[in-house]
Amino acid sequence: MKSIISSKGQITIPAKVREKLGFVPGTVVRFQLREGSALLRKGTPGLHPVDQLFGRLKLPKPVDALLDEMRGPRPRASGASPAGSARKTKTR
Repeated sequence: MKSIISSKGQITIPAKVREKLGFVPGTVVRFQLREGSALLRKGTPGLHPVDQLFGRLKLPKPVDALLDEMRGPRPRASGASPAGSARKTKTR
């Protein structure tokens, strides 16, 4: 069996190979370089450690409130100058 690499660097794995190895859309594959060749293996979907913890962190306050505590309040969007950099204006 053979396949041709596309201009985008993609190949089509022949249907018989996909069926035999259980490759379905989203299957992780790993490549191992050998002398003069490459070996394709079915990989494990192992999640990144951050993905494993996503949604588990319970915060005492909303994230915006915590950031305001750490950084100070955010400047208003109405063109007000940021806190600490207020300009003096002349009075008429």
